[in-house]
Amino acid sequence: MPIAVARVLAVIPPMTQLNTPYPSTAYLTGFLRSRGVDAVQEDLALALVLKLLSAEGLVQVRAEIEAMPASKRTRQVLTFIEQFDRYRTTIGPTIAFLQGRDPTLGHRIASRGYLPEGARFESLDVYIDEDGGDPLAWAFGALGMQDRARHLATLYLNDLADVLRDAIDPRFEFVRYAESLAQSQPSFDPLAEALAQPLNLVDRTLVDLTLAAVARHQPDVLLLSVPFPGSVYAAFRIAQAVKARHPHITTALGGGFVNTELRELSEPRVFDHFDYVTLDAGERPLLALLEHLQGKRSRQRLVRTFLREEGVVRYVNMMEPDIAFAEVGTPTWDGLPLQHYLSLLDMLNPMNRLWSDGRWNKLTVAHGCYWKKCSFCDVSLDYISRYEGASAALLADRMEAIVRETGQTGFHFVDEAAPPKALKALSAELIARQLSVSWWGNIRFEKSFSPELCQQMADSGCIAISGGLEVASDRLLKLMKKGVSVEQVARVTKSFTDAGILVHAYLMYGFPTQTVQDTVDALEYVRQLFEQGCIQSGFFHRFACTVHSPVGQHPEEYGVTLQPLPPVSFAKNDIGFIDPTGTDHDALGVGLKKALYNFMHGIGLEDDVRMWFDFPVPKPKVPRHYIARALALA
Repeated sequence: MPIAVARVLAVIPPMTQLNTPYPSTAYLTGFLRSRGVDAVQEDLALALVLKLLSAEGLVQVRAEIEAMPASKRTRQVLTFIEQFDRYRTTIGPTIAFLQGRDPTLGHRIASRGYLPEGARFESLDVYIDEDGGDPLAWAFGALGMQDRARHLATLYLNDLADVLRDAIDPRFEFVRYAESLAQSQPSFDPLAEALAQPLNLVDRTLVDLTLAAVARHQPDVLLLSVPFPGSVYAAFRIAQAVKARHPHITTALGGGFVNTELRELSEPRVFDHFDYVTLDAGERPLLALLEHLQGKRSRQRLVRTFLREEGVVRYVNMMEPDIAFAEVGTPTWDGLPLQHYLSLLDMLNPMNRLWSDGRWNKLTVAHGCYWKKCSFCDVSLDYISRYEGASAALLADRMEAIVRETGQTGFHFVDEAAPPKALKALSAELIARQLSVSWWGNIRFEKSFSPELCQQMADSGCIAISGGLEVASDRLLKLMKKGVSVEQVARVTKSFTDAGILVHAYLMYGFPTQTVQDTVDALEYVRQLFEQGCIQSGFFHRFACTVHSPVGQHPEEYGVTLQPLPPVSFAKNDIGFIDPTGTDHDALGVGLKKALYNFMHGIGLEDDVRMWFDFPVPKPKVPRHYIARALALA
């Protein structure tokens, strides 16, 4: 039966980020408004954390703890109870400090006498000064009081997150909330069982916030965008609450998780909570869905949409062209509480902090990836394979509009890999307009990034870039079809750092046919890149074979055999494989991550990389000054 769609509410479910809104609702809200739809948005991820981490919320946490058996109270929970009065009186001011509303409190926080300190503060023992001085002086010096205080306040919040996990919900995380219920989960059973359980304090708080948001906006359609597995459980809880109280509201699910893991969805129980599930870029499916709800098109003419009919899941895809990237409109943050986001400082590394510190306007230079060849990537999916750009003038127009709306000039370009030509044109446009902004984003370390282009990007406001070095091995980079070499990466990254731009390298281990020797050699390359000032930050992640990647689709080309998957009715993405090398990548991963953590803090850069492993590994075959020589010959 057709309805009058008066309002659409797009919601960011817990958990995503605390320092800045996840951009999906900003994009959808801006697009829908450009098409005359009354669209609004809410960030329930931030709202949930602010409600739990308040004086009232902590009182409720204590009541839950007092009702639990003493034998189940962990050390962290006991510390919370023992210092409860200090936690209750400091939580409000500390949140205000992290929101930038009370900067003078930083003096008290930095003194180490204001906040109660739990187990998370033990990480500071790593920095103990042998002379008995300030253990954080190396990182913040004598005048870095605000950053020192933000780091201490972040440890304090992490202590409280541990309390919530130990006492209220063992799945609770600030980012990866209950992700095991959804990530590559072939059956809906674990999620269904969790949703059938009585509500805990976190659930009840989320339900209250959800119903308050619905009462405030009175939507006819509720959109939930789930970018990660760690936001799926909460999205279903939100939809469950809305369906129970307001069954007339149409609920729709989309986002990055759906686009990668629910492409073969056949589980009818998903539709007890969601009326529709859409794939890939949301603009065209949403327009079709709204027309359908208004009686302007039949169900048979929906676009990339799952629905349930007579108890069976159907996929409907009336082939229509997507909305061009240049025509999707300007994202809007209207309705999101920009002044309430928390600037956290998790790690004492100037590049790594950008992901959690500061309120960044997230934007894309282009849709998809212009390279789309990497063998570990989901190159067969729309978010990678459909590449579309926009003019530098249009991008700069969007940036100017966003600065006017938000009053904030920081931008994070969230492209898979921003094209060099587009960044060159955008840099020139920003300089010509004399637009004072700061920006950073993700790229490929290709030779097009000359010293001249790097300097031009810096002059336009670029402060940092991230890119995939993956496995620092020319043999494996070639197998990955990465299109770069270690020497090339060294020269490009050095050009960025010489221009004053920070560099973060995404690193990988466990790629098919990667041996222990490959791994040790890769770590030696990474050590030298840090030593030569080419990169300032990095992250090692374990290679995961996905069903949408070239490795998953053509395993024989990479020397591996795929393990059979169980019957899948819900999520399908990661797939196990057998590597004939038999390398114990899990054991190696511990040493790799330990080494990288220290490298990012300037520790151990002159030591033999074998020291980071707890078991014997072969000596690196890479010459000790390989990167230095490559840079000298550039």
